[in-house]
Amino acid sequence: MSIDLLLSLVIYLIVIGAICWLLWWLIGFVGIPEPFNKIARGIVAVVAVVLLIGLLLSLVGGPSFGTIKLR
Repeated sequence: MSIDLLLSLVIYLIVIGAICWLLWWLIGFVGIPEPFNKIARGIVAVVAVVLLIGLLLSLVGGPSFGTIKLR
């Protein structure tokens, strides 16, 4: 792994983490009623996991599910 690949991996993880954390916080701050709150947080969690899996798969040369190709 080159330093450029690791640097872009770290930047990508920080950006995705910040966006998901901001959405998670915003859902709690707005005060959405309870069933919709859990559904919205579940959707945010699923999207974050899919993006992380796509990122890890792109590192080993597999399909990337629409995320960036790091290699």
